[in-house]
Amino acid sequence: MAGCPRLARGSPGRESPWAAVQSVGSRLPRVNFVVCQLFALLAAIWFRTYLHASRTSSFIRHGIATLLGLYLALFCFGWYALHFLVQSGVSYCIMVIIGVERMHKYCFVFALGYLTVCQITRVYIFDYGQYSADFSGPMMIITQKITSLAYEIHDGMFRKDEELTPSQRGLAVRRMPSLLEYLSYNCNFMGILAGPLCSYKDYITFIEGRSYQMAQSGEDGKEEAQCERTEPSPNVAVVQKLVVCGLSLLFHLTVCTSLPVQYNIDEHFQAAAAWPAKVAYLYVSLLAARPKYYFAWTLADAINNAAGFGFRGYDRNGAARWDLISNLRIQQIEMSTSFKMFLDNWNIQTALWLKRVCYERASFSPTIQTFFLSAIWHGVYPGYYLTFLTGVLMTLAARAMRNNLRHHFLEPPQLKLFYDAVTWMVTQVAISYTVVPFVLLSIKPSFSFYSSWYYGLHIACILVLLLLPVKKTQRGKSTHENVPLSRSKKSDGSENSLGQNSFSTTNNICSQTRGTTSRHSLLKQ
Repeated sequence: MAGCPRLARGSPGRESPWAAVQSVGSRLPRVNFVVCQLFALLAAIWFRTYLHASRTSSFIRHGIATLLGLYLALFCFGWYALHFLVQSGVSYCIMVIIGVERMHKYCFVFALGYLTVCQITRVYIFDYGQYSADFSGPMMIITQKITSLAYEIHDGMFRKDEELTPSQRGLAVRRMPSLLEYLSYNCNFMGILAGPLCSYKDYITFIEGRSYQMAQSGEDGKEEAQCERTEPSPNVAVVQKLVVCGLSLLFHLTVCTSLPVQYNIDEHFQAAAAWPAKVAYLYVSLLAARPKYYFAWTLADAINNAAGFGFRGYDRNGAARWDLISNLRIQQIEMSTSFKMFLDNWNIQTALWLKRVCYERASFSPTIQTFFLSAIWHGVYPGYYLTFLTGVLMTLAARAMRNNLRHHFLEPPQLKLFYDAVTWMVTQVAISYTVVPFVLLSIKPSFSFYSSWYYGLHIACILVLLLLPVKKTQRGKSTHENVPLSRSKKSDGSENSLGQNSFSTTNNICSQTRGTTSRHSLLKQ
């Protein structure tokens, strides 16, 4: 199929003119993306320096952020960028006309449906697997923002506080945003091309210059006083993230091309390679495929930080933390000892979006519904659906094994180290096995890969689910579901790294001035 890499097409060592044109065409969107993101980085520095909230009105900051975002979109995608305005404009009309009682459902269906139609036309009408302007990427982020805000407004303006979970109560929006605020949130230059998703309340707090205020809470949880701290500089965080970007890009350009994922389905390799070689190459090829995501997401994070957005309080040593909207944690990803640990640290903001709009609101089979929504949101390539169907099995089986086996290996430390080493190896192979179809895109090469492995991990997962008892968890009460408030009275000390990313900036800074117990509960990893 056209979507899968052609390993044997054409004469060896010779590239046809059409292939050369395709090669140049496939690189053009990447060049445009990098150029626009570098421009956005410079614009972010200018925005923080000359349009600081202390001397510029929110109206001006909203307007400039929106105009710059639309300019970048127009430069990258031409008139395809009109889709961003259509999707945002129609969704805003739905919110205003339908009313807060049901508008979240209509916004969800329209935004996701419009995104899906655009993905279908791009993939199946404008040449499957060939070059065309991939305008659906920014639309995926805008879809997240539209649906998140719709649910947050529904929670804040229709539902009663006692009906909300702590995270929903903290993120709830209590008034309808203006059209300018809405467009600024969806289409600002900092996140128009690569995101990441942020909560509406955090974005408005940044635009209005309240990110560095510290609201001190009394015993009853009510705010008693407002105090301010010297505004921290994001320069060190930005430089560090740009260094990570440079190393990731260098690795991608030098190593990734020599370790193609497609080689896993090469007929000669499948026939001749021993199983240890197959396992090793599967791992290293998928490892080599990750730096391009590290580059794009870390650069997007650096752009937001350069504009002054992304501050999340101070650590125990008093150092500023600029990871409020970070989308990944590279060290935790590469050292993951469980499927859940990998997912918690990969594409963090999308995981939070799926949890907020689907998992904690699903009436049945939340895990299956969440993976299905993730597949629809990613696109219409069959490989995406194979990956997420496999991911459901992997997640449920990994959860069952962890619940039944882990407590036997916690003591002594040597046994725990052995357990961690084994689970690291199993997790990395399982992740790589799961995401191969996501990279290959098409049905035939994906099934070719799985059949070469005799569907071994699928069968193993099914056996685990049949043989091991599965402990049911209560949504909203299990450890991985505890998400702190944007303006919470207290934060749960058992929250994990995924949940911590949904703090509001204000509440994080408050924690620095409160008592020792509160401070440790907020900063506990």
